[in-house]
Amino acid sequence: MKNKPKLIIFASGSKDGGGSGLRELVENNKTGVLDAEIVAVVSNHENGGVRKIADEYRIKFILFKGPYVAEEYQKIIKETGVEWVSLSGWLKLALGLDPQRTINIHPGRIPQFGGNGMYGHFVHEATIDAYKRGEVEYSAVTMHFVTEIYDDGPAFFEYPVWIRKDDTPETLAQRVNKIEHGWQSYITNLVIHEEIKWDGKNRESLVLPEGYKFLVK
Repeated sequence: MKNKPKLIIFASGSKDGGGSGLRELVENNKTGVLDAEIVAVVSNHENGGVRKIADEYRIKFILFKGPYVAEEYQKIIKETGVEWVSLSGWLKLALGLDPQRTINIHPGRIPQFGGNGMYGHFVHEATIDAYKRGEVEYSAVTMHFVTEIYDDGPAFFEYPVWIRKDDTPETLAQRVNKIEHGWQSYITNLVIHEEIKWDGKNRESLVLPEGYKFLVK
């Protein structure tokens, strides 16, 4: 039997909650939607929501309080022996990781609503403001490979989320989050089984499955 791809998940959550995306990944791993060995979960909060989920499912928990430099990230990867990295609500800049094997999920369109400081409610606020100016009609859940610049790696998944006339940043966030939870595990599985891939340097090298329809051009 072929060994399952070894995956580590970086998820910040908060000091007293969060980690909903992590929970979805773990539970979808149990059902087989995500065909991986989740080796460990990393958070910068010692006893937050991410830790609670890791403990609940008996997954190795790693507290990472920094410094957030390449050597420290690489140390975690080496010590856990993982092949793939998923950033799921990780709010620190990831450095020193293999861009071919590191992915992130983002609650908005990139590059318009990505980059340093564009996370969580900041993304939804900026999107609603742009909508009110007539600049956009929809938001999106985006997944992309990770380079050492925030949200700069090539996107391989964009699922549009229509903005309603009465939307607020909060109501838009709820619907975007629902889409994130519904698709992250499935698309992550395509990446770790190399049906979606790139060479880590040239975004034009991006390879997608035949008939794949989840990237808006």
